[in-house]
Amino acid sequence: MIYLAQTDTTVGFLSDKKEELQKIKPRNNKPFLLTTTTFKTLKNLARVPKKHKKTVRRTKKTTFIYPNNKAIRVIKDGLHEKFLKDFDFLYSTSANKNGKEFEEEFAKNIADVIVEDRRGFSQEKASSLIKLSKTIKKKLR
Repeated sequence: MIYLAQTDTTVGFLSDKKEELQKIKPRNNKPFLLTTTTFKTLKNLARVPKKHKKTVRRTKKTTFIYPNNKAIRVIKDGLHEKFLKDFDFLYSTSANKNGKEFEEEFAKNIADVIVEDRRGFSQEKASSLIKLSKTIKKKLR
Protein backbone atom coordinates (compact mmCIF):
# COMPACT_ATOMS: atom_id res chain seq x y z
CA MET A 1 0.00 0.00 0.00
CA ILE A 2 1.51 3.34 -1.07
CA TYR A 3 0.21 6.51 0.59
CA LEU A 4 0.57 10.00 -0.85
CA ALA A 5 0.65 12.61 1.91
CA GLN A 6 1.88 16.09 2.72
CA THR A 7 4.58 15.39 5.29
CA ASP A 8 5.95 17.86 7.80
CA THR A 9 8.38 19.04 5.13
CA THR A 10 7.26 18.17 1.58
CA VAL A 11 4.95 15.82 -0.35
CA GLY A 12 5.91 12.18 0.08
CA PHE A 13 5.16 8.58 -0.76
CA LEU A 14 4.91 6.41 2.35
CA SER A 15 4.59 2.66 2.76
CA ASP A 16 5.12 -0.02 5.39
CA LYS A 17 7.00 -2.07 2.75
CA LYS A 18 10.14 -0.56 1.24
CA GLU A 19 9.84 -2.96 -1.72
CA GLU A 20 6.70 -1.11 -2.86
CA LEU A 21 8.57 2.20 -2.85
CA GLN A 22 11.52 0.55 -4.59
CA LYS A 23 9.25 -0.29 -7.56
CA ILE A 24 8.42 3.37 -8.17
CA LYS A 25 11.73 4.94 -7.10
CA PRO A 26 14.79 2.71 -7.57
CA ARG A 27 17.45 3.74 -5.05
CA ASN A 28 20.76 2.04 -5.98
CA ASN A 29 21.75 1.19 -2.37
CA LYS A 30 20.44 4.50 -1.03
CA PRO A 31 18.17 3.62 1.92
CA PHE A 32 14.65 4.94 2.34
CA LEU A 33 13.87 7.28 5.17
CA LEU A 34 11.96 5.83 8.13
CA THR A 35 9.35 8.09 9.75
CA THR A 36 7.82 7.59 13.18
CA THR A 37 6.05 9.65 15.83
CA THR A 38 7.62 8.21 18.97
CA PHE A 39 11.08 8.07 20.46
CA LYS A 40 10.19 4.58 21.74
CA THR A 41 9.99 3.36 18.13
CA LEU A 42 13.22 5.21 17.32
CA LYS A 43 14.89 3.35 20.19
CA ASN A 44 13.82 0.03 18.60
CA LEU A 45 15.17 1.04 15.18
CA ALA A 46 18.52 2.60 16.09
CA ARG A 47 20.77 3.43 18.99
CA VAL A 48 21.16 7.17 19.47
CA PRO A 49 24.74 7.98 20.50
CA LYS A 50 24.72 9.39 24.04
CA LYS A 51 26.41 12.63 22.98
CA HIS A 52 23.58 13.40 20.51
CA LYS A 53 20.45 12.43 22.51
CA LYS A 54 19.42 16.03 23.36
CA THR A 55 19.95 17.16 19.77
CA VAL A 56 17.80 14.32 18.42
CA ARG A 57 14.99 15.04 20.91
CA ARG A 58 14.93 18.80 20.35
CA THR A 59 15.52 19.16 16.62
CA LYS A 60 12.51 19.45 14.29
CA LYS A 61 12.22 18.73 10.57
CA THR A 62 15.54 16.90 10.62
CA THR A 63 16.45 13.40 9.50
CA PHE A 64 19.31 11.71 11.30
CA ILE A 65 21.43 8.92 9.85
CA TYR A 66 22.48 6.72 12.75
CA PRO A 67 25.62 4.56 13.08
CA ASN A 68 23.61 1.53 11.79
CA ASN A 69 23.03 3.57 8.56
CA LYS A 70 19.28 3.93 9.08
CA ALA A 71 17.88 7.35 8.20
CA ILE A 72 15.08 8.13 10.68
CA ARG A 73 12.95 11.21 11.36
CA VAL A 74 10.67 11.54 14.37
CA ILE A 75 7.65 13.61 13.27
CA LYS A 76 6.28 16.16 15.71
CA ASP A 77 3.99 18.06 13.33
CA GLY A 78 0.26 18.11 14.06
CA LEU A 79 -1.40 16.91 10.86
CA HIS A 80 1.26 14.52 9.56
CA GLU A 81 1.81 13.17 13.07
CA LYS A 82 -1.92 12.33 13.32
CA PHE A 83 -1.69 10.26 10.14
CA LEU A 84 1.45 8.42 11.27
CA LYS A 85 0.05 7.57 14.74
CA ASP A 86 -1.69 4.50 13.25
CA PHE A 87 1.70 2.99 12.30
CA ASP A 88 4.87 2.15 14.23
CA PHE A 89 6.86 3.56 11.33
CA LEU A 90 6.60 4.01 7.57
CA TYR A 91 9.24 4.13 4.86
CA SER A 92 9.19 7.45 3.07
CA THR A 93 10.50 9.14 -0.05
CA SER A 94 9.66 12.33 -1.92
CA ALA A 95 6.67 12.13 -4.25
CA ASN A 96 8.45 13.00 -7.46
CA LYS A 97 10.35 11.32 -10.23
CA ASN A 98 14.06 10.99 -9.40
CA GLY A 99 15.68 14.41 -9.66
CA LYS A 100 12.50 16.13 -10.90
CA GLU A 101 10.00 18.59 -9.45
CA PHE A 102 6.79 17.41 -7.79
CA GLU A 103 3.98 16.64 -10.28
CA GLU A 104 0.64 16.16 -8.56
CA GLU A 105 -0.92 14.12 -11.38
CA PHE A 106 2.04 11.70 -11.47
CA ALA A 107 1.98 11.28 -7.69
CA LYS A 108 -1.78 10.68 -7.53
CA ASN A 109 -1.57 8.05 -10.29
CA ILE A 110 1.13 6.13 -8.37
CA ALA A 111 -0.49 6.22 -4.91
CA ASP A 112 -2.96 3.59 -3.67
CA VAL A 113 -4.30 5.95 -0.98
CA ILE A 114 -4.30 9.76 -1.16
CA VAL A 115 -4.15 11.42 2.26
CA GLU A 116 -5.00 15.07 1.68
CA ASP A 117 -5.59 17.47 4.55
CA ARG A 118 -6.36 21.19 4.66
CA ARG A 119 -2.79 22.03 3.56
CA GLY A 120 -3.23 20.32 0.19
CA PHE A 121 0.00 19.31 -1.55
CA SER A 122 2.99 21.59 -1.94
CA GLN A 123 6.64 20.90 -2.56
CA GLU A 124 8.65 22.60 0.13
CA LYS A 125 12.18 22.39 1.45
CA ALA A 126 13.28 18.84 2.29
CA SER A 127 14.27 17.99 5.85
CA SER A 128 17.79 18.67 7.04
CA LEU A 129 19.99 15.59 6.96
CA ILE A 130 22.59 14.96 9.66
CA LYS A 131 24.86 11.92 9.95
CA LEU A 132 25.71 10.90 13.50
CA SER A 133 28.63 8.85 14.72
CA LYS A 134 29.59 8.21 18.32
CA THR A 135 31.24 11.60 18.66
CA ILE A 136 30.81 13.49 15.39
CA LYS A 137 27.75 15.18 13.85
CA LYS A 138 28.04 16.00 10.12
CA LYS A 139 25.42 18.03 8.23
CA LEU A 140 24.79 16.51 4.78
CA ARG A 141 21.84 18.67 3.66
